[in-house]
Amino acid sequence: PIFQEANEFYSHFKNPQLSPDELNIQRQACAGMLWSKQLYNYDFQQWLKGDNHPYSVPVNRKKVNSKGWEHLVNFDIISMPDKWEYPWYACWDLTFHAIGLVLLDPDFAKRQLTLITREWYMHPNGQLPAYEWNFNDVNPPTIAWAAYRVYKIDEKQNGKADRKFLEGIFHKLLLNFTWWVNRLDREGNNIFQGGFLGLDNISIFDRSNPIFKGRIDQADGTAWMSFYCILLMKIALELAQEDPVYQDSATKFFEHFLRIAHALHDCGKRGHSLWNEEDGFFYDAMHLEDGRIIPLKVRSLVGLLPLFAVETIEPEIMKTMPTFEARVDWFTHRRPEYTRTMASVDQPGLGKRRLLSILDKEHLKSLLRYMLDEKEFLSEYGIRSLSKYYQDHPYQLELNGSSYTLNYQPGDSQSKLYGGNSNWRGPIWMPLNFLIIESLQKFHHYYGDDFKVEFPTGSGRLMHLKDIATELSIRLTKLFCRNEKGLRPMYDPNSPFQHDPHWKNLILFHEFFHGDTGLGLGASHQTGWTALVAKFIQQLGNIRSEG
Repeated sequence: PIFQEANEFYSHFKNPQLSPDELNIQRQACAGMLWSKQLYNYDFQQWLKGDNHPYSVPVNRKKVNSKGWEHLVNFDIISMPDKWEYPWYACWDLTFHAIGLVLLDPDFAKRQLTLITREWYMHPNGQLPAYEWNFNDVNPPTIAWAAYRVYKIDEKQNGKADRKFLEGIFHKLLLNFTWWVNRLDREGNNIFQGGFLGLDNISIFDRSNPIFKGRIDQADGTAWMSFYCILLMKIALELAQEDPVYQDSATKFFEHFLRIAHALHDCGKRGHSLWNEEDGFFYDAMHLEDGRIIPLKVRSLVGLLPLFAVETIEPEIMKTMPTFEARVDWFTHRRPEYTRTMASVDQPGLGKRRLLSILDKEHLKSLLRYMLDEKEFLSEYGIRSLSKYYQDHPYQLELNGSSYTLNYQPGDSQSKLYGGNSNWRGPIWMPLNFLIIESLQKFHHYYGDDFKVEFPTGSGRLMHLKDIATELSIRLTKLFCRNEKGLRPMYDPNSPFQHDPHWKNLILFHEFFHGDTGLGLGASHQTGWTALVAKFIQQLGNIRSEG
């Protein structure tokens, strides 16, 4: 039944511009998404008490990391990251799953996002559960992005917008956003300290348990929150088209976005910035107890994440939102310090669109110079999570008499952080590559074909951002497709998946991929967010059809 349903999708979306191999990959990605559904039954309070037997509750069960989640009762069909190796849900994984699922079953995709915001999942304080071994962990706030994208994809496919879904989840997201602001902005400076934020060992040490007294101002934590703001603003503007009262909410998130974006450049108005002018890159900063501020000058996805906080506003929206437009104009003219270091919303671009972005043109060019450099982030198969520069030049930090080292690890982790099962120091991860590509498309929507950068850096080949986004999509798709030697880069050359007639057309969807060779690593059945390749293939087919 799963393959039958996937075949129905395949027949509906079959594009003659796609090769049989690409269509096969797309079909199996969709089948894997359907197969990864699972009943998840977990009554947290009952689990803590055990089964009314003196030996039913292990001693260490009383020391769980998830205290405070006694309200949590899960008994639902949920999309798992990998129901063979990881048979539990993870909220930020699930937001990416929804993008794949909406192509197959829009109703299920919407119900998944709504489900994790329900009162038997969401904490009374507004936090979303992370995963079963520690519901208190802080994962990136991608749910507003997923809700809006699912809403728009569903509208495009079915010709009708599901306003009820969007409005319902928006109110729950307000609770979650408030939790972020109240709990993870310790000094009220719009600078966030969320811990590892799903990127595990990407830092030189565990950011959830720092090795010093003080705090870490996180470039990625702050960028994620500006990303969250900008999506809540977009949702509010969408709802305001039928109910003008939502213009007030859109205004609130517009102003909050500008304040957070400004804080990246002026942390707490102390003259310190997470943007390093000399390097042209964003870095985390350690605030020590003695008042010293030490930037963690590591070029990783942490410094690229401000790319995500970008949206455009169509001129028609501004014309029909007088309250919102008036407030935007007032704020940008009366508070110019908040727009001085970023793209200005009051300057129309292509099609008279407005742009909201942390990055102005020069900041954008600087980040792209690193991101599109094959000696840094750009791999033959996508964007690496850490610059390859650190392969020959490991980053070292001396602190409190101890030395800490970080180097480029394109495959499985050599670090003991998170049990040695953390792999963000070099490999390619599909979900963040997906967000990078979407961001480039949004920037192109504003700047158009006139804004060009080198691709790759140093090649002398100038390309506009839409074509660069397409090139990155092709590189990610190449992980799965047979190359000129007839081999799929994601498999070992001697794997039966390469040559055996019974296995060679079967596709696995690995958790992440080697930063240099493209070899599939980690969980081999984590179709969840790796199934995003189906969306890439669909877009490539559309681009080819357009000529």
